[in-house]
Amino acid sequence: MKKTIFAAALIFSVCGFIYSDGAAAFSRDELTGRVDPSKNAAFAVIPSKYASQKGFWMRREALDAFVRMHDAAAKDGVSLVIVSAFRSFDDQKGIWDAKWSGERLVEGKNLAKTVKDPVERARTILRFSSMPSTSRHHWGTDVDLNALEDSYFLKGKGKAEFDWLTKNAAAYGFARSYTKKGADRPTGYEEEKWHWSYLPLSRPMLAAWLSNVTAADMRGFSGSDTVGVRDYVGGVDGSCR
Repeated sequence: MKKTIFAAALIFSVCGFIYSDGAAAFSRDELTGRVDPSKNAAFAVIPSKYASQKGFWMRREALDAFVRMHDAAAKDGVSLVIVSAFRSFDDQKGIWDAKWSGERLVEGKNLAKTVKDPVERARTILRFSSMPSTSRHHWGTDVDLNALEDSYFLKGKGKAEFDWLTKNAAAYGFARSYTKKGADRPTGYEEEKWHWSYLPLSRPMLAAWLSNVTAADMRGFSGSDTVGVRDYVGGVDGSCR
């Protein structure tokens, strides 16, 4: 049985399950979004008061931490609203395939018409969208908050929300996954001021994904064989590794 050491934790795989220190166990399906959160006891539905719409899910531990953070922010006059949370493989496939086919525009462009080369088309989509089976949203640990445009967070109400999170989110276990790219984060998706991750769960899930998920797990969607994505999955802020 092959054993791999990472982040002071012992990881090994048996029957598709990835174990960390004999405590948390993540199946390959959980790592790649092939789960139904309504049938997984680790997940809970997000109460509507915390979300922009009904039907969002998170891992229970991450949700409990978010509620504490939400309530603390509210006392400071800051509103935190989840606009996206868990996404299944099929959810992400819908986003990806729509961008690939041109049904959904990318920066105002129909990529099926403007980017004929499949590798370049995949790289264009990968600036902001993950391939199915590679998204952190599959894990139930990551949320998008308040808006999906960086410009929203540059002034006024949005800036106040972002400044509060930057100062206080770490106290509740959250960090921003996709900070500005540079020496610390040379690879990965473009900056997203709205994307926040619950580190006590997402760190071991990232390590388990990088150690165990292979190209064979990334199938069943358009352009699945065009671009290697390990640098995208691993290309997160240092606090998230």
